[in-house]
Amino acid sequence: MSPRAIGSLVAAAIVAAGCANPGPETERRSLREPATLAAGRTLAGVTLSEAGWPAADWWRALDDPALDALIAQALEGSPGLAVAQSRLARAQAIALATRSALGPEVVGSGESVTQLYSQAGLIPPPVGGSWRSQNRLAVDVTWDLDVWGRNQATFESALGQAKAAEIDVAATRLALTTAIARGWVELARLHELAELARATLAQRTRLLAVTTRRVEAGLDSQVDLQQVAAGVPAARLDVAAFEEAIALAGHQLAALSGQGPDRAAAFERPRLTAARALALPSALPADLLGRRPDLVGQRWRVESAGRDIDAARARFYPNVNLIGFVGLSSVGLSQFFSSAAAIAGVGPAVRLPLFDGGRLRGELATRRADYDIAVEQYNQALVEALREVADQVATLRTFATRRADQAEALAAYRKAHALAALRYERGLGNLLAVLTTEGQVIAQSRVDAELRARELDTGVVLVRALGGGFMPEPPPAAAAAR
Repeated sequence: MSPRAIGSLVAAAIVAAGCANPGPETERRSLREPATLAAGRTLAGVTLSEAGWPAADWWRALDDPALDALIAQALEGSPGLAVAQSRLARAQAIALATRSALGPEVVGSGESVTQLYSQAGLIPPPVGGSWRSQNRLAVDVTWDLDVWGRNQATFESALGQAKAAEIDVAATRLALTTAIARGWVELARLHELAELARATLAQRTRLLAVTTRRVEAGLDSQVDLQQVAAGVPAARLDVAAFEEAIALAGHQLAALSGQGPDRAAAFERPRLTAARALALPSALPADLLGRRPDLVGQRWRVESAGRDIDAARARFYPNVNLIGFVGLSSVGLSQFFSSAAAIAGVGPAVRLPLFDGGRLRGELATRRADYDIAVEQYNQALVEALREVADQVATLRTFATRRADQAEALAAYRKAHALAALRYERGLGNLLAVLTTEGQVIAQSRVDAELRARELDTGVVLVRALGGGFMPEPPPAAAAAR
C-alpha cells in the first residue's frame, strides 16, 4: 500500500473517531495545598531553622552503640523490608513490560505444514489432490503507532507505580527503624522499673528484719510484723512481672530485626541518652511534602491514576497499527530458497470501537474514581502528617518543666521516707509513716522513669512524623495540573 493510501486510511480513522464518545469530562478532585492547613499558632514558640530535619541515621543521636548495631542488623535481615524491595522489583518489571508497547514488535517465524490440497479448491491439479508441504520463513513487524497516546499513558502510569513502590521501601525502612528505636526505649524503661522493683524488694526485706527485731523486743505487735511481711512477696511479684515484660520486649525486638528469640538474650541493657532537640524548619507544612515518604509515595500514585484516565480515554479512539512482513513462502521445498518464493508486505490496520455495551465508559469512570480516591487519600495523609508533628511538638515542649517538677517531688519524698525509716528504727516513729512514705517514693520513682522514657519515645515519634531524614526526588506535578 502506498504512503498516500496509508495517510488516507489514518485520516478516515480520525474522522471515524467521533463515533466513540467517552462522554463529558467530569470535575476531578484537587490536591490540597499545605498553606491551607494553618499551623502557625500551634507551633508558636518552637525553635525554627532550616537545618532541623532528622539525619538519615537519626537514631545515633540516642548515643547507644547496641541500638546502632541492632538497627544495622535489622536493615540487612528484616523480612518486611525485603518484601518492600521485592514489590519494587515487581513494579519496575511491570513498567519495563509496558514500555515495550512504545516500539515495534519484531517476530521471526518459520513453519512447514504437510497437507492434502483439495481438488475442488482454489489450487488446481497437479497440486490440488496431492500431498504437499506449505513452507514459510518470515520476519513479521507490528507497530502500534499510539496516535492517541494510550501506550505512553499506560507506561507512565506503570512508571508512577514503580516510583511509589520505591518510596514505599523508604517508608518501610523508616517504620522499621522507628519501631526498633521505640522498642529499645521501652526496653530501657522496663529495665529501670525492674531495677526499682528489686531495690524495693531489698528495702522491704531490710524493713522486715527491723520489724522482727522490734517485735522480739516487744516494741511492735504481730499485726505490724504481718503487714511488713506481706510487702516482701508483693515486691517479688513486681520483679517477676517486669522480668517477664523485659523478655517479651526482647522477643519483639529480635523479631523486628529478623532474628529468632534467642537473639534477645544477647541484648545489652539500653544506655540511652536524651536526643538532641530538633529545630523544626520554618516552612514546615510545605516541606513535609518532600520529607514524608507516605506523602511523596501518594503523590506518585495520584500521578499514576491520572495517566490511567488518559489511557482509558484513548481506548475510545481508533487503534492504528503498522504491519509488515518479509520472508519466503512456497508450496514444496524445491523453490523455497529461490527468488520466486520471496514475500513482502506493509500496510496499516485500524481497530475502532463502535459498540461495547458501555464497557469503555465503565472503565473510564472507574479510573476517574480511582484518581479521586488517590487524591483524597493524599489530602488525608497530609492532614494526619501535620497533626502528628503538632502532637509531638505539643508534648515535647512540656517536658522541661515536668522533669524539673518531678525531680523536686521525688527528692522530697525520698527525704521524707529516709527520715521516717530512721525514726522507726530508733523507736521514735511508727510503721505507718514508713510504709506511707515508701509507697510515695516507689510511685514517684516510677513516674520519673516513665517520664524520661516518654520523652525519648516522643522524640522518636517526632522523627517519624518528620520523615526520618528521607530525601527523595522532587514530588511529581499532579496529573490535574496538565
